[in-house]
Amino acid sequence: MRFPAHWVVDRPWLFIVLFAVLTLGMATRLPGIQIDPEVKNQLPADMEGRLNINAIEDVFGGTEMLMIVMEADDILAPNTLKRLKSISKDLQEIEAIDRVMGLFTLQDITGEDGMMVVESAVENIPKTDEDRAELAARLQANDFVYGNVVSKDFTAAATIALLATDSSDDEMTAAVQVVLDNNPGAEAVFVGGMPQVRVSVSRDIRADMRRFAPLGLLILLRFLYACFRQIRAVLLPFLVVVMSITVAMGFIPVFGWKMQMVTVILPVILLAVANDYGIHLLAKYQEENIDGKDRSPQALATRVLEDLGGPVLAAGLTTMAGLLCLTTHVVVPAQQLGVLAAIGVGFALLASIGFIPAMLTVLPPTAPLPALAEGSEGGVLQRGLAQLAETVIARPKAWIAGLLLVSAIAISGIVFLEVDTNPVNYYESTAPVAQISMKINRHFGGSTELAVMVEGDIQDPEVLRGIDALETELKSLPQVGYTTSIAGIVRTMNQAVMGGGKDENKLPDSREAVAQYFLLYSMGGDPEDFERIVDFDYAHTQVTARINSLGTDDIALVVAAAEAHLAAHPIGEKTTVAGFGPLFVDLVDAVVDGQVISLLLSLALVFVLISITFKSPAAGMWSVVPLAIAIPVLFGLMGYWSIELNIVTAMLSSIMIGVGVDYTIHFLWRYRALRRQGDNAEDGIRNTLTSTGRGIVFNALSVIAGFGVLLISNFLPVKFFGFLVVVSISACLIGALVLLPAICLVLRPKFLEP
Repeated sequence: MRFPAHWVVDRPWLFIVLFAVLTLGMATRLPGIQIDPEVKNQLPADMEGRLNINAIEDVFGGTEMLMIVMEADDILAPNTLKRLKSISKDLQEIEAIDRVMGLFTLQDITGEDGMMVVESAVENIPKTDEDRAELAARLQANDFVYGNVVSKDFTAAATIALLATDSSDDEMTAAVQVVLDNNPGAEAVFVGGMPQVRVSVSRDIRADMRRFAPLGLLILLRFLYACFRQIRAVLLPFLVVVMSITVAMGFIPVFGWKMQMVTVILPVILLAVANDYGIHLLAKYQEENIDGKDRSPQALATRVLEDLGGPVLAAGLTTMAGLLCLTTHVVVPAQQLGVLAAIGVGFALLASIGFIPAMLTVLPPTAPLPALAEGSEGGVLQRGLAQLAETVIARPKAWIAGLLLVSAIAISGIVFLEVDTNPVNYYESTAPVAQISMKINRHFGGSTELAVMVEGDIQDPEVLRGIDALETELKSLPQVGYTTSIAGIVRTMNQAVMGGGKDENKLPDSREAVAQYFLLYSMGGDPEDFERIVDFDYAHTQVTARINSLGTDDIALVVAAAEAHLAAHPIGEKTTVAGFGPLFVDLVDAVVDGQVISLLLSLALVFVLISITFKSPAAGMWSVVPLAIAIPVLFGLMGYWSIELNIVTAMLSSIMIGVGVDYTIHFLWRYRALRRQGDNAEDGIRNTLTSTGRGIVFNALSVIAGFGVLLISNFLPVKFFGFLVVVSISACLIGALVLLPAICLVLRPKFLEP
């Protein structure tokens, strides 16, 4: 059954105007696009990790913090301390900051004649070396500050700003920068923390978008001209790409969604994929546009659409199916990307079989290409494809065995594949975001936090002992650099009141004693000092641990240790494990689960669609073979090359399946047609590779060129994604041009035989 080309050819202007109006209508929605760099928004609102963070924020306010780190040869030098004090004071004036913790706001609890004395950790700035030594000794004995806001070698100090839940990242970080600009000095100052990471991610998303579009379009134009050498064959696929990007991006504000780091690759996907269908049509147009055939515009457009409308439609639908399989991911931006990319590809598909043939109908035919004329030896590409065909025909079994051996070696690298979701690792280790995170890890125990909220009678010694045991367990882990808990504070209070001996650094035995200590503290200090640790009625408290590693594996070990301890030793009435540490771990599970489900579903849908297209289940099976080999090869190479599976690279398999199967469809479609026209198997391979093979190579190279733009991204996962697309599409191309022809020669699938 031939494609109904007359629908388009008989009314070309209707299709031209229709696609123009749709594109312009969606272009009006582009100014409404917003950016969301928030990590927790990548998970569903009802997922446990997000619910736990919300539960803690409901009790203790915002769980996020900015850390302003100052480095100096001697952080206790008078001028350095004066600058620190001024910065701390100015930060407290920022409305978006709930509380400031540093050397001048945290307390030192000591005892005097059986009374509790509460003073600022730094009461006076030292004037002499003796004063400095005395201050250093006091700080070393103060668990609230030593290793928390001052490094153990006294070369760095941190001022921690605890943020309000409704604070704006951009406004708040800008206000902090104003404070730093108003307090200049010789010391190096850095700003870190998840809000700063989000600001960097948001800024770099915008930068990527500004660079990807113009560079990608320029590469696309040059590539199309290199392939076709005719302006029409360049501009028509190019217009389809621009229209599909406009439509897909326009749906972001229509759906009420926002741009995230994952979504930034949407224009690149469409740059690489949306022109594929037009490329096949224009390649066929040039093949048909030769002397000796009817070269009228209507006849050319009709022959092109009748011959390729079917395989182009099948290829587009399988690509959309692969992309829509991303909706099975738990990760929200991956779901959104799948929908948006499928919309863009669907529009490109319709434009390729509607807009392009309509334009070919109303435009006069171009001059024939000499290289495609009857009797011509063809261009370099055609001669290369002809030579490849002879090589495969000569030794098909050797090609199959060799490709399977290479694939087996590559697949063995899967055992080295790792998963990572920490947003700091979006950047190279030399990037400012990564550098400040490493400084925080080195000086202050870590930049990623785990929080355990305990509900119950917090003044009950039994509950305090459970909290103390949990903190001790966490503190013993090499991945944990600093911990805080109400139990540690009560220990310090007991030691101060009971004479200051080390043996008195323990929890009291009665609830009354605990209540008395808090009463004594309120007489000398501010009860709000503990508002982020215990609530007003002592019914909730939280234990926090800073993790000194950026690796998700290390974070997962800490989370697992906390959960295992709580399972074996329950505390109070209820415990809740939350923070960005557990959130990253939840993302790991989401990435792995989404990868497996979307991969299996993509393969299943491709099998079904191709089986329907060729009216043969065997066709579906053989079409899946190159993909079933290419995917594990890709994961194996990722393991060997130490490229992590993360939120971005986890989407690769579904995209690769949707795009890579196009080459298989076009090869099988043309090979079957030639066999039915009387070619034997060998001639079928020769003629398929030298005709359709040209469009397949152009298609693959356009995808590689389009995704190659990602190599200039600010984000490592996006760079790796671009690199891996090049590898995976190359593997799919080899499968379509070498493995499938060899299989056709050796196994002779029945659905392809006359």
